[in-house]
Amino acid sequence: MDIRYPANPKDFEQYDTDRIRSEFLIQSLFTPGKMALTYTHADRMIVGGICPQEPIQLEGGKEIGASSFLERRELGVINVGPQGRVRVDGEEYLLDKTEGLYVGKGVADVSFSSTDPSNPARFYVLSGPAHTQYPTQKTTQSEAVTANLGTSNEANVRTIYKYIHPGGIKSCQLVMGMTVLKPGSVWNSMPCHTHDRRMEAYFYFDLAPSALLVHLMGQPDQTRHVIMRNEEAIISPSWSIHSGSATSNYSFIWGMLGENQTFDDMDAVDLPQLK
Repeated sequence: MDIRYPANPKDFEQYDTDRIRSEFLIQSLFTPGKMALTYTHADRMIVGGICPQEPIQLEGGKEIGASSFLERRELGVINVGPQGRVRVDGEEYLLDKTEGLYVGKGVADVSFSSTDPSNPARFYVLSGPAHTQYPTQKTTQSEAVTANLGTSNEANVRTIYKYIHPGGIKSCQLVMGMTVLKPGSVWNSMPCHTHDRRMEAYFYFDLAPSALLVHLMGQPDQTRHVIMRNEEAIISPSWSIHSGSATSNYSFIWGMLGENQTFDDMDAVDLPQLK
């Protein structure tokens, strides 16, 4: 498991490109037959990708100080690839692309497999500490609470799908969902915001192979950019904006941990504040 540590915003101002990428960018999430997990000490979120050919099981270990992965954690899963299965304490859940699953604290056995091992599923996973147990529940994009935002003039027409949140699948503190940009739209989360009460992770996917995305982060008056490509994730500290624009439209999965689960608890940043 890769380990990342929090950054002070004043220290962040001195980071060069390589340091920013090594501290916040998560690459190589989906290698066939492998599981890749990154543990960030920012609210102790685990960000991961699982691409099973043979079944792959989540296990505990020293990093989380538990004998089983979900002994004191909860888990959100969204499949971004071909069809696959998640087995939860003996019960199997079939996930097509964009379908999601919540698995609550205390589950002892979680494993991932692909319907076609030669064309494996790609499970994007987020996990955070939990003190309350909620039931395992599957959801689809059509079942999610949706919001349509943006205008074509601002190149940000998008649909937000809320999967794990207070009005949908209940969790202890994990909030998770997906945003899909329409063709011709390239901007996300602009005008931007921060939310000092929780951190966030963004995972970008459905980008064209030749496309790239410029992710913006940092305090509003000290912004930096990170060049990203398809199926890469980035850790966003609570003090940082999280916005981006790409050379084509795309989708992204967002996930948050922190003080509360209120989606609209944001500190808006006026465009003149950005530097």
